[in-house]
Amino acid sequence: MVSTRASVDDRETVTTVTATTKIDLPLNPHKPTYEEMNPKSQPIEFFGPLGVTILTAATPFFAYLLYVGCNERVGCPPQFSTYDENSNQHGLFFDVHPTDIEELLERALDWKAHFLYAAWYAYIVACWKFLPGGWVEGTLLRNGKKQVYKINAFATLLLTTGIIAGLLMNPVTSSKGQELMSWLYDRWLGLLTAAFFNSVLQALYVYVRSFYTEEILALGGNSGNFIYDFWMGRPLNPTSASIPSLDIKSFNELRPGMILWWVLDISCMCEQSIRLGGLHKVTASMWLVLLMHGIYIVDALYNETSVLTTMDITTDGFGFMLAFGDLVWVPFTYSLQARYLAFHPTFLGQNGTLAILALEAIGYYIFRVSNKEKNDFKNGKDKKNLSFITTKKGKLITSGWWGRSRHPNYMGDWIMAWAWCLPTGFSTPITYFYVVYFAILLLHRQIRDDHACTEKYGEDWKEYCKRVPYKIIPYVY
Repeated sequence: MVSTRASVDDRETVTTVTATTKIDLPLNPHKPTYEEMNPKSQPIEFFGPLGVTILTAATPFFAYLLYVGCNERVGCPPQFSTYDENSNQHGLFFDVHPTDIEELLERALDWKAHFLYAAWYAYIVACWKFLPGGWVEGTLLRNGKKQVYKINAFATLLLTTGIIAGLLMNPVTSSKGQELMSWLYDRWLGLLTAAFFNSVLQALYVYVRSFYTEEILALGGNSGNFIYDFWMGRPLNPTSASIPSLDIKSFNELRPGMILWWVLDISCMCEQSIRLGGLHKVTASMWLVLLMHGIYIVDALYNETSVLTTMDITTDGFGFMLAFGDLVWVPFTYSLQARYLAFHPTFLGQNGTLAILALEAIGYYIFRVSNKEKNDFKNGKDKKNLSFITTKKGKLITSGWWGRSRHPNYMGDWIMAWAWCLPTGFSTPITYFYVVYFAILLLHRQIRDDHACTEKYGEDWKEYCKRVPYKIIPYVY
């Protein structure tokens, strides 16, 4: 996306306002009007309204496809054409017949699964409300104020994990606990559908409510085109009418979907345990997936304050893109490897296990150390005396991991993506979907970041790119 810097003092010079446009409010005594703080944007990201229309339909389609096209009944990948000798008929697609479709719809609309998901979401809200946690200010908003966020996502994770561990580790309740957890695996499609409905309702709710409140709008989601703004997100920091202190966007970012991902992984482990004859029979590949996903989830929730400076929170609006991503995409597609291993156990051997652990360690080290370098530098705690370029808009690091590439944390993240998929072996390419998807996501973010930095730093950014030429992977890209 290409945008020009917008100033409300000189509107005639504004040609395009997008999500990354910098708005300079007038330096005069009068209070900026609502229109000055929220200029109309141009619907050009994701190829405009047509592109987001396709994405709004495609993202749920692929979430369902990963389940329908990878399960123990049809295979993974499924057989696209089968022949039944008794009936002398060929199956047309995924070996699915009318009775199968009826069964899928019945499972997708399973009221017990929908009730359970509603209870899960209510539980997460209750944890936010009642568990102790500090309140932290976010970045400065265009109205001169700062949003305040309650930080207790990690405490919610600990409580949830403790409850599950109590069920599974107690000899008296272990067997029953595994059965209860595997219930989630059995009702996967219903839970996915409930989460999908929730994401649509939330996106519609915040979109409609944004017209009746004075909440700041996202610069990229105020075009006036419904489908575009619905996808991008019209409100920047939507709140709940019933709980005004609850910031819906930051709440969904790390809690209901991220923690559900962890719970679904455990459910898959319990399903494999039941099939193989006990927790002691669970494969090393399954334990690896749980360990690596667990590290990532713990890292994200423990460092909850770090998310407050990301583009998702500071720039993007809360619409279907983030609602669906947080509530559906993360828990139900990121757990694909664990779900596959539940019905297709893979035995790695000692060397394979150690190699994957080493790859995960390398990726995590790069991811965590590079993020720490950046955060310490921003907060004036730079103990490494990193070199940097001083610009009119701030400082740009040119040494350490940030001297090797402009996005070393993306590189570490992608290395970990490979480690997450390798435990599934090489029997199917579908479980490597995450590697491909994540590469596309990171490339899009990198391009978006570069456009934003070009706009912000101007000629200084060009000089920075000369000093740090590699975008993500040194000597490759």
